[in-house]
Order: sequence, then C-alpha cells, then structure tokens
Amino acid sequence: MNYVKKLLLIIAGTISLVLGIIGIILPLIPTTPLLLLAAACYVRSSEHLYTWLITNKYFGSYIQNYRLGKGIPLKAKVTGVSVLWITMGYTILFVVPLMMVKVLLFGIASYFSWFILKQKTLQKAEE
Repeated sequence: MNYVKKLLLIIAGTISLVLGIIGIILPLIPTTPLLLLAAACYVRSSEHLYTWLITNKYFGSYIQNYRLGKGIPLKAKVTGVSVLWITMGYTILFVVPLMMVKVLLFGIASYFSWFILKQKTLQKAEE
C-alpha cells in the first residue's frame, strides 16, 4: 500500500479513536460510530493497531458487539442521531445558501439516521 495513504489512514483512525474516547465521557459525542471508523481505518493500514483496538478491554466491546450483531447501545443511537441532526440542521438553515446542497445534506442526514436506527439495539450495555 502507498505509504502516504497508509499514514493518512492511521492519522484518521487515531483522530477518530481519540474522539471516540472523549465520547465515553461526554454524552454529545457518539462513541460507537467513531470507534468503528477507527477500526475501519486501522484494518486498512495497520494490523497491529487494529488488533490492539478490537482486543482492548475498554474499547473493544463497542466494536465486537457491533461485529457480532449484538447491536449499538441505545445511548449511542440517540446521541448519534441527535448530533447528526443538530449539526446538519444548523448547516442547512444557516450555512449553506444553495437549495440543491440543502436538499443533498438533508438526504445524507436522513440516510445515516435510517442506517443508525435500523441497527439492532444492544439490550445490555456491554461497554
């Protein structure tokens, strides 16, 4: 793999991991999606970092629960969809002037809300 691409994926994965860790403490940041993003970046760039992440006693359960089909915790779903709509709503209403871009952003937000909400809800918080 191209060294630059690998390095960029490691950086993106690490930023996502840090934000996911902050999300464990701050309820406004969705932990599970950020940890899944970190895992996706690491699996494409560093086997060592990916293995460390999915076997980590603090973060691994988020990823394992999703991968095993157990689902996403309700808190993560509510927070993820809420933050998504708050940020997209603000952007649509106050930032973007073009109607086509507003419609596109609304469609993107709708799709990701649907995707998050259709995931199975983890009944017992195994975080």
